[in-house]
Amino acid sequence: MIQIEGGVCAAKGFAAAGVAAGIKKENKKDMALVYSQVPAVSAGVFTTNLVKAFCVQRNRELVKAGHPIQAFVANSGCANACTGEEGRKNNQTEAEHMAKALGIEPEAVLTAATGVIGAQLPMEAVFSGTELLAQNQGASKEAALSAATAIMTTDTVPKQAAVEFKLGGKTVHIGGMVKGSGMIHPNMATMLAFITTDAAICKELLQEALLSCVQESFNRISVDGDTSTNDMALVMANGLAENPEIIGKGEDYEAFREALRTVTLSLAKDMVRDGEGASKLIEVIVEGAHSNEDAVTLAKSVITSNLVKTAFFGEDANWGRVLAALGYSGATFDPNNVSITFTSAAGSIQLMDHGTPIHFDEEKAAKILAEREVTVLAELFQGEGSATAWGSDLTYEYVRINGDYRS
Repeated sequence: MIQIEGGVCAAKGFAAAGVAAGIKKENKKDMALVYSQVPAVSAGVFTTNLVKAFCVQRNRELVKAGHPIQAFVANSGCANACTGEEGRKNNQTEAEHMAKALGIEPEAVLTAATGVIGAQLPMEAVFSGTELLAQNQGASKEAALSAATAIMTTDTVPKQAAVEFKLGGKTVHIGGMVKGSGMIHPNMATMLAFITTDAAICKELLQEALLSCVQESFNRISVDGDTSTNDMALVMANGLAENPEIIGKGEDYEAFREALRTVTLSLAKDMVRDGEGASKLIEVIVEGAHSNEDAVTLAKSVITSNLVKTAFFGEDANWGRVLAALGYSGATFDPNNVSITFTSAAGSIQLMDHGTPIHFDEEKAAKILAEREVTVLAELFQGEGSATAWGSDLTYEYVRINGDYRS
């Protein structure tokens, strides 16, 4: 498996576009299209928030029904959530107009939206956007970048990933793009993820692979602990790589799942790096838990702690906050047997050894924490369970961004 360029256009038979339809101000790109030349099987994972945008509701039904999918259309600048019957109709109308422009059925189009909750879609802009998307689609890496740019809200950079690997002697690709910077929490974050693959795989195993990869990537990151109304991760598999269809678990399925996980994890970590106001990526590794499930719980507890986040922003080696977050996670361990180590490109420093605090060099610790990416290793010596989660620090800039989000 090798990492390649091309994002959602890296796989055979996929095109993309990003245009300025007029939903956002200042002529910024605000509508994106991902299109498969042939009908594809689909899978999706959606927000757990009880309040769900109409695009989430409609997509869940279509994905569950197994209807062949050929297009994702997304807008940024308006979430079209909590907008009543008018909003529901607008979501359906958007799918119909995109389908007409592409010459396919409305049920083959999945919709997505991100932006302010409670605002109605400006439909004239949407109509213009669907036409522009159909006219400007292309299969180049530039087209993929344009689409990745069009789904951004408070993101500062577009986020893409793609890999190439072999299945059954055939060259296969998986590519993706994601939007996400704020309202990021390990329970389907405020993110739109669109993934494409030319692999031939049955719908049931595609869904299973996506769900497992989401659990190990998008569901292990945190910026601020909020979960939105519009979150989704969608994948289309069009089979144009012509590998023997994956219809059972085995070597090919595991290779596909690992490639998909590589893409989703790359996108997930990019979201944390670009977290609203973030200055650091914090990687938390838990080893020696009673089980992998406990390790996941413990790692998530640390990366979601506001006190941990602010300590890293202040470059303060306050290991007590890490230990406290482990302690209230709900997982069982012996606090008197915990070791904690901080590591970055500037070096490594142990702060606790089997429950005993270590007198450490504060100046060295500060240099380690001054780096852009820092790893926290918590060793529990209770069993074989291990897990990793990722989070950002919490800064003054985060407050500024979200204090005037609507303006």
